[in-house]
Amino acid sequence: MTSDDLRTRRANSFGAHAHAYAEHRPDYPAPAIRWALSPLGPGAHEVLDLAAGTGKLTGGLVAEGHHVTAVEPDESMLSELVRRHGGVRALPGTAERIPLPDATVDAVLVGQAFHWFDPARALPEIARVLRPGGVLAGLWNGDDVEVPWVAEFNRITRGGTEPLDTAVRSIPDHELFKDAETRTFPHTHRRTAETLAATVDTYSHAIVMPQDEREALRQRMLDFLLSQPETAEGEFDVPLRTHVERAIRT
Repeated sequence: MTSDDLRTRRANSFGAHAHAYAEHRPDYPAPAIRWALSPLGPGAHEVLDLAAGTGKLTGGLVAEGHHVTAVEPDESMLSELVRRHGGVRALPGTAERIPLPDATVDAVLVGQAFHWFDPARALPEIARVLRPGGVLAGLWNGDDVEVPWVAEFNRITRGGTEPLDTAVRSIPDHELFKDAETRTFPHTHRRTAETLAATVDTYSHAIVMPQDEREALRQRMLDFLLSQPETAEGEFDVPLRTHVERAIRT
């Protein structure tokens, strides 16, 4: 299998695990969402949640009072989003072919998904649906590896394979966007040993593993977590860092 074949397989792997994704992936901190949209000023805005998945970012945008359109290519993921956020306009589509008219949204936000896009096609398409002066922002949740137990758990879960979910954390430069800025926000995810292992099971690099390798990885994760005082019993907060990059439509 070529690297492109593996990437395609990983990109298409989430739908069969949509319910688990919705149950176990973390949301996004409100301060990160507010900072991403702050160039627009106060008030409710028309926001496109692009590659919205099961609505992890959608929920935060709705809670902030914005008018959200969610676009997601995977039918199962989109169905899970509708089940959880039934009042949101939800449409099938991709970053390279967004089903919206020109200049109709104030912001396009992308949670944990920009690495799956073809930037050469996606960036002009995103610019097309944005109003001049609108915001494009990518948000990425990642482990806070400055915490020793988190760093070791991260090493165990990767197993020599880079999780694309967290590997790429930037928006490529493009003439249609300017004034790129970045900021990182602290975040936490409430878990148990079992549900943290279940979270890793929703990462694409784990989903595409052969079943025996996946089961062995899960056992290694549980053995480690049950051996650590921070994670051995009951619920605990997993320290995360949410990286945000935003740019302005020219």
